[in-house]
Parts: sequence; structure tokens; C-alpha cells
Amino acid sequence: MFSVRFPLPIDNLLPPPKFVFGCAFPKPYVSDRRRFSNLRLRAADVAAPTAEEAALPAGLQKEFLPRHVAVIMDGNVRWARRMKLPDSKGHDAGVRSLREMVDLCLELDIPVLTVFAFSYDNWLRSKREVDFLMFLFERVLKSEMEKSSSKGIRLSVIGDLSLLPKSLQKLINTAVEETKSNTKLQLIVAASYSGRYDVVQACRSLARKVKNDEIQVEDIDDSLIEQELETKCTAVPHPDLLIRTSGELRISNFLLWQSAYTEFFFTETLWPDFRKQDFVEALVSYQTRQRRYGGRQS
Repeated sequence: MFSVRFPLPIDNLLPPPKFVFGCAFPKPYVSDRRRFSNLRLRAADVAAPTAEEAALPAGLQKEFLPRHVAVIMDGNVRWARRMKLPDSKGHDAGVRSLREMVDLCLELDIPVLTVFAFSYDNWLRSKREVDFLMFLFERVLKSEMEKSSSKGIRLSVIGDLSLLPKSLQKLINTAVEETKSNTKLQLIVAASYSGRYDVVQACRSLARKVKNDEIQVEDIDDSLIEQELETKCTAVPHPDLLIRTSGELRISNFLLWQSAYTEFFFTETLWPDFRKQDFVEALVSYQTRQRRYGGRQS
């Protein structure tokens, strides 16, 4: 047997010049055969990944990493009770997770990390737990300050620090002063912090300036308010990504003004169990978001 094959014009094998696929691209994808004319792919045209790109965890793109990550570190006590340990052991385990998170931000060149360490509302907890948390804060500052400074970490602490023990206030002031020139990572610790109070104290400050004829009421805008908020300590005050652990689906009075256009990631993982793969999962999720800031792509 034999067969006869006739040459088939290539035009019959291609879609029409303009063919719209119904898929979720920002704009309809238009296929045009002219796009592929004279196309020659050479090995030299394919850029090999840089060493920096190759070192990134799978699924992450360097140019789309957030500049500011905020974390509500929740679930320490639940973790301890699940493990049948004293509550204090949960907070100790949480410190280990924080240390790993800081190292990951350094590794990925994320310049700002803000952590919710102690809410203003946490003063309502038992004296025993509050005392332990203050002790833990002091202990961590003493043990980590020199090591953190050598890594290029700048420490900032926001919140109503006047309520903290005097010894802790002194340690904070020393650590902030000694690390103020570091530029690798800014670690912002929110302690005795309330998002509502942050806005209130900013308004009070502006009211005093109006009273003293330093500014006019008409001068007050977003920019002036932001200059009075606690996060004025950083050049990147708005978190790109906020992570909350332990399955709770709320932000609990944290960075209310600053989170207007923040992307949120909630995970069932308790904070002491939060590891690199969990952080990467949050970052991959963040990189799939389309941030429009209230606008719409045409």
C-alpha cells in the first residue's frame, strides 16, 4: 500500500489573524501570526537565572516580593496547651518562630518587618501572664541585641511605651539608639500598641499644632496625619502583606490606618509552628494578587 500526501498551505493550520481566547488575562489575549514571523530562538537569547534568583524558594519572583510584611503572631498559648505545656513555653516557642522569620526577611531582602508583640488590650490579661511577657521582652532584648545589630537589623518599637516597666523602657531606648544606623532590615515591634489610639494621638498632635498656629485646619490631609502616626519611624509605613496565624480572621486593632490597601493572609498554623514553608506560602499567595488600590484596569 502507499499513500499520496499533498502539501497543505500553512495558512490553513493557523487561527484567523485575530483570535480572542476567553481567559483571565488583564486584557483579552490576542493571537496574531505576524507576532511570530522571523522568530528565531537562540540559546544566547534565553537569560540564565542570576545566582540571587536561583536562591529564591520555588514560586517566588524577586521583583514582586513585598517591601513591608506585618505579622500578628497568634496562637502561643493554644500551642502550649495542645502540647500540654505551661503557657510560658508557648511564648518561648513563639520567640523561636520570630527569630526564624527575621532571618527569612534578611535572606529575601524584605526591608521592613512589623510584628504585633503585645496589644494595648493585652493589659487586661492576668498579671501573671503580663509579667511574664514583660520579662520575656527584656530577656530577648538582652540576648539578641548584639547579634541582631551585627546582622544589620534596626530596631524600632511603637506603642504607648510609658506603660511598660521602667527597666524595659531603658532597654528599648538603648537598643533603638544603638541600631538606628543599620539598614539591612527594620524590625518594628508593636508593644502596648493600639491602632485606634495611634490615630487618636495623631489627631491630638495635629490639634495642638492648629491651636499653636503651626498649621491651619485646611492643611490637614493624609500626609500630615501619617507624619504623626507611630509608623513615622519607617520609610515604608504601609504593610504590603499582613499575616495572621492561628485561624483568627480579624486584625485586632493593629495598624488600622496603615492597612488600608494591605493584602491579608490568614493561616490555621499556630505561631510557634510557623516555619519557612508557611512564610513562602504566604508570599506566593501575595504574588498572585492584583493590587489596584481602588482603581480598575481598562
